[in-house]
Amino acid sequence: MTADALFASPVAVAQTVSWIATGIGLGLWLWSWLGEKDAIQKLRLRDCGVILLFAGILARIVVQERAMTPFDWAMSLLGPLFIAAALWRLGRTAGGAQGH
Repeated sequence: MTADALFASPVAVAQTVSWIATGIGLGLWLWSWLGEKDAIQKLRLRDCGVILLFAGILARIVVQERAMTPFDWAMSLLGPLFIAAALWRLGRTAGGAQGH
């Protein structure tokens, strides 16, 4: 596949970027399990990975050209919940407001 095919249309761009986000998210999630030693940093890496992973999946669902499957519906309902939970935890572990 050439670079022209990856960026030929807005749908192709969205799919390419969503796969990149999914790959980075999976990499962050794996690094949190295999490479990071600090507990808070592990949690933050997992949360960032979950956000990117689900965002990539949701983007592909939005631009797909076929009818939605039960898996697509489940991801459409559960994905935003996981993203919201991860964002909440990232806010709680930000470390900016000490003592609260």
